[in-house]
Amino acid sequence: MPVKLGIIGYGVIGRLHMEAACKSPLVDVVAVADLIEDRGREAAGKYGIKKVYREGGDLIRDRDVEAVVLAFPAATRTKYALKALARGKHVLTEKPVAMNAGEIRRMIKARGDRVVACCSSRYQFLPSTDAARQFVASGALGELRSVHCRVFSAAGPKPQGTPPTWRLRKSENGGGILMNWGCYDLDFLLSITGWSLRPQLVLGQTWTIPPQLAGNAAPDSDAETHLAALVRCDGGVAVTYERGEYMAVKSESSWQIIGAQGSLRLTMVPAAGKKVYFDSAGAELGMQSRAIWEGDEDAQWDLVHGGPVNDFAGAILDRRAPRTGLEQALMVQQISDAIYASALKGKAVTLK
Repeated sequence: MPVKLGIIGYGVIGRLHMEAACKSPLVDVVAVADLIEDRGREAAGKYGIKKVYREGGDLIRDRDVEAVVLAFPAATRTKYALKALARGKHVLTEKPVAMNAGEIRRMIKARGDRVVACCSSRYQFLPSTDAARQFVASGALGELRSVHCRVFSAAGPKPQGTPPTWRLRKSENGGGILMNWGCYDLDFLLSITGWSLRPQLVLGQTWTIPPQLAGNAAPDSDAETHLAALVRCDGGVAVTYERGEYMAVKSESSWQIIGAQGSLRLTMVPAAGKKVYFDSAGAELGMQSRAIWEGDEDAQWDLVHGGPVNDFAGAILDRRAPRTGLEQALMVQQISDAIYASALKGKAVTLK
């Protein structure tokens, strides 16, 4: 029997969840809720959903709903997750999972035998990611030494309308680009390395949008648009991470996982002609490169947007763990919290 699902939030991301859920044989969408009532009615009319609520709490109290998707900003999401768990519902929560690690710990404590899955897993469902994960698991890289991510998005023209306020407001999203994209970046890299890394020490710095570009963000934005961090993990593995948007640089992206015997070069988002490269080095020939995977993923955004809800439903039906559960999300959030703390204190922060 498919999972009877309710979706709370029918904005941009909620629409993607709804489309994916209604296509899935594992799911039966039985209810939708949105504070803007016209949105709920729109979803009901388009997808034939019988129950429409304005308030998410009313949907959670619906006995026909077995599981919920929380597709709204992070500031109030933990409150609704805890309400759903108290009612015995399974929960799929948007990213970032919570405002801070403390909220995730509260959800772990309340979870019981329910499935709680996290949408930071989106890029795990691509074929290239699976290939990279399997290659790392094979041991071909040797002992891991460092993991790198560097992504810059150049500033574009000033937008015509007002950008969403939650993207760069700490009170609504817990932070800025680190909360918006950091959860994806860290989930992607940590999952490829088998969630084997154990962060110990974090040194980070953050910067807000440059003054001359302030008009590109919503008024009263106070969160970071650029961060740089070094994370030392158990065993000496180093993670270097830098991401920025609204920047006075040319856009670029670079991803690497480096071991003693070889390294991987890869990218996270879908693209045409995508390749995952293995670079190795030997005494006779020096460094050699070969593609361990190649293909076109530009038409596979359905895996990115549909992966979390299908994995969530599968975890419920098969009684297994989701790709990214609360324990994995906690590791990601602990790193994020430590980057913020380090930037505030001006010194490295130790993780307990």
